[in-house]
Amino acid sequence: MSEQNKNPLMTGERYSKFEAIPFDKFKTEHFMPAIDWALEIARKEFNDYIASPETPNFANTIEAESGVELDYVTGIYFNLLSCNADPEFSALAGEISQKLAEFGNETTMNPKMFEKLKYVFDHQIEENLNPEQTRLLEKVYKSFIRNGALLPEDKKKELMKINMEMSKLGPQFSQNVLNSTNKFEYIIEDEAELEGLPANAKAQAAYVAKQKGHAGKWLFLLQPSMFMPILQYAKNRELREKFSKAWGSRAFRDDFDNQEIVKQIAKLKYKRARLLGYETHSHFTLEERMAENPQTVQEFLDKILDVALPAAKKEIQELEEMAKADGIDQLMAWDVSYYAEILKKKKFDFDSEELRPYFKAENVIDGIFTVANKLYDLKFTEHNDLPKYHEDVRVFEVTQEEDGRYMGLLYIDLYPRDTKRAGAWMTGYRSQGFQEGEVKRPFISIVGSLTPPSEDKPSLLSLDEVTTIFHEFGHALHGLLSDVHYKTLASPNVYWDFVELPSQVMENWVLEMDTLKLFAHHYESGQLIPEELVNKVKKAETFNKGNFNVRQVSLGLIDMAWHATDPSTVEDVAKFEAEVTERTRLIPRVDGVNTSCSFSHIFHGGYSSGYYSYKWAEVLDADAFSKFKEDGIFNKETAKSFRENILAKGNSEHPMDLFIKFRGRKPDPDAMLRRDGLIK
Repeated sequence: MSEQNKNPLMTGERYSKFEAIPFDKFKTEHFMPAIDWALEIARKEFNDYIASPETPNFANTIEAESGVELDYVTGIYFNLLSCNADPEFSALAGEISQKLAEFGNETTMNPKMFEKLKYVFDHQIEENLNPEQTRLLEKVYKSFIRNGALLPEDKKKELMKINMEMSKLGPQFSQNVLNSTNKFEYIIEDEAELEGLPANAKAQAAYVAKQKGHAGKWLFLLQPSMFMPILQYAKNRELREKFSKAWGSRAFRDDFDNQEIVKQIAKLKYKRARLLGYETHSHFTLEERMAENPQTVQEFLDKILDVALPAAKKEIQELEEMAKADGIDQLMAWDVSYYAEILKKKKFDFDSEELRPYFKAENVIDGIFTVANKLYDLKFTEHNDLPKYHEDVRVFEVTQEEDGRYMGLLYIDLYPRDTKRAGAWMTGYRSQGFQEGEVKRPFISIVGSLTPPSEDKPSLLSLDEVTTIFHEFGHALHGLLSDVHYKTLASPNVYWDFVELPSQVMENWVLEMDTLKLFAHHYESGQLIPEELVNKVKKAETFNKGNFNVRQVSLGLIDMAWHATDPSTVEDVAKFEAEVTERTRLIPRVDGVNTSCSFSHIFHGGYSSGYYSYKWAEVLDADAFSKFKEDGIFNKETAKSFRENILAKGNSEHPMDLFIKFRGRKPDPDAMLRRDGLIK
């Protein structure tokens, strides 16, 4: 039997139901042969097109499908690399990335290809294209230019070399962060060390310890669901310090040090931008963003900082006074969350842990589905017979309730493991849009590292974790409700400073009592979460918002510092970062801690020169949700407008035009600051 017939990635085999991906049949050894096979097909398709004497037009140049097999195999590999990759699987990433970069260089910098594309672009008026076709042609044409199509041959070779080097460094960066995170394990034998820690957190640590052969002890890992309760509740200051430093020093001055990789990536991005005629990498990136240029981003961040910093200083002063009362002379990073939690309880008379019993994970999932049903008439049906890549994953068929119309598949994967990177994200295994001869529906996945079940309790989530689920589900709805013809333009393939609008706007539903009634029932008694408790939480919504905003601005400034200047002069990563963040500093800097070396968003993700997008989108979401508040949070007409003008449109129109269609005007720039209580 040939390799192709034995390899499930190469047979074109799909699980018969919904064409679902047969995850259960894939093995690590299948991927590299499948990549080589798919690349061979893609190269032949490309070369056949280049050699074709046919006059180029929109149909044979832009619409013609190619690389279908390559998209399928690489999409599966890189998604699994983030959520279910052992060391053997991860080791393939560098080689695969290099092969893809080499093929990308061959195609986007091929002069004959660009000549054909330019012919189509120059003659588009003769083809009477519709608006979506025009937008797609413009995007494809511009992407070739932004990938070096206009460069002279010697500069193209230089750009190819840069692309190849970057294709190696990105996976190395991510693998180092994962390895550094997984290396940390901390065993506690004396329960007295855990004083103040919630019972749920201790139960989780005891369960993990038992799983790893340390029964009767408590084992903590560097997963947010495990170390955040320590920072918030542990009375043992040394324990808080240990975890704060461990998290802050990942991939920095350890066996998986990313310092040189960070500098190399930044230099290569800058060099590439200069080759392409841009002042910096930020100028290159922001050309395709709502913000458009680094100056706009800087002014945006400065405006937030001007308002948030005075508020943050007052907040920190309150925490310092509490710490001094405990005999602590200097408030440090590992004290902030701890005293903030105490202060919040004192001011608003509630403990965040009081909420957990009402947030059983399965109930929260039912809740987001009910919200989606009330807004968009969606129905979610679980299918236990569909293949999964891990036993933790749940798979749902999504349909329109009124007519049964199939909208796609949704995979939900909530809990941490050694083979999954930390954090939470939404991704897609198949985009909505035209492919393989028809317009197809998407396969969407939301992934997290939330509090898992323990030996004697189900998964009980913190309020922050519930908000995370709503956030990622907002992204998922963006993908599931996409309704364009061309998959390249499908949601969520939109500008990075617009992509967070659908996710962040969903967070607003979390603390609405009409939402909580749908799912927030005590996991044992079934009692609805008390409205009095919810009101206390809502009163505390603006608590510590100055500090939070300053932290977000600080991350945005780190991002822009690496990418909006020439990084070639940076010798000491820690010193550079310290200088950049000095004006946002509220507490003393800690030696041995560094953000850049584990900042995956900007060094192996889509957010380089784009971390500001989270705050940018908060402006959009605060203004957008005010429309729902005016009309009713489950108002069908408002939801229909949001769906048709935002969620469904993808990148088929400019995002500002879409927002105006929904809101009736441009976004109110002060909406986020008002909501956070920083301005009246």
